[in-house]
Amino acid sequence: MTPDDAARLLAACAAFDNRQPSEMAKRAWATALVDVPLDQDCFDAVAAFYGTPPQDPNQKLWIQPHNVRTLRTKIRNARLENFQYEPLPDETTAEYLARYRGQVQAIASGRIAAPTGRLALEGGPSREFMAELEARGWDGNRTVPGEDDDEPAAELIDTVRRTGPLGIVCPMCAAEIGHPCKSSHATKKHPLGKPLAKPHTARLRAASGEPQQTPEQRAAEEERIRAASARALARIQDEDIPDADIVEEAS
Repeated sequence: MTPDDAARLLAACAAFDNRQPSEMAKRAWATALVDVPLDQDCFDAVAAFYGTPPQDPNQKLWIQPHNVRTLRTKIRNARLENFQYEPLPDETTAEYLARYRGQVQAIASGRIAAPTGRLALEGGPSREFMAELEARGWDGNRTVPGEDDDEPAAELIDTVRRTGPLGIVCPMCAAEIGHPCKSSHATKKHPLGKPLAKPHTARLRAASGEPQQTPEQRAAEEERIRAASARALARIQDEDIPDADIVEEAS
């Protein structure tokens, strides 16, 4: 971009922000955009900049050379979104590079219309390939059971389980699959019980395949825990706490 080109671009900017282009400004812009030619994409970049509202409504838009460069690149890259190189048979590396760059330049600049759609794969597997698959026991036309089938899809879904204790219903608090165990004490915030950080022991045993405790075993386990707690409390109460020694400060 030459200083005269920069002056034309600054005139387009002034139509939006009422700037006063100067001789120094056009030379500075020409230096910053020395590798960017003045084309319609540059003017479209200015229009896109001032056509997009700023994040801060109170901010005054003021375009700079790097904004022109960035937005111009986005405009040109948008034309290349569906571009796919069309090679020639037996072309050399030098021929490939020359033709590839030429196609990219022509489409990015707008001289050649950009592709309007993505290329899609066509056709399907050959009969020989399908025969080989079927010979190995693959059913090529499998369907997923629906509501009208003999085996409802819900039954298939019910067979899927997540690993760990949360993959089963808790036998202690009846917490559903995927939900944490909850305490038996209701609170204002948790009327159905406060969620627990760790699953109940019964849920852990059920998830690991261990047999569940009978009511008698659970009662004995709870009694053992209460007895251990009582002994610990009695031991703390029986301990002699020495009186604090009063140390008189030296006068």
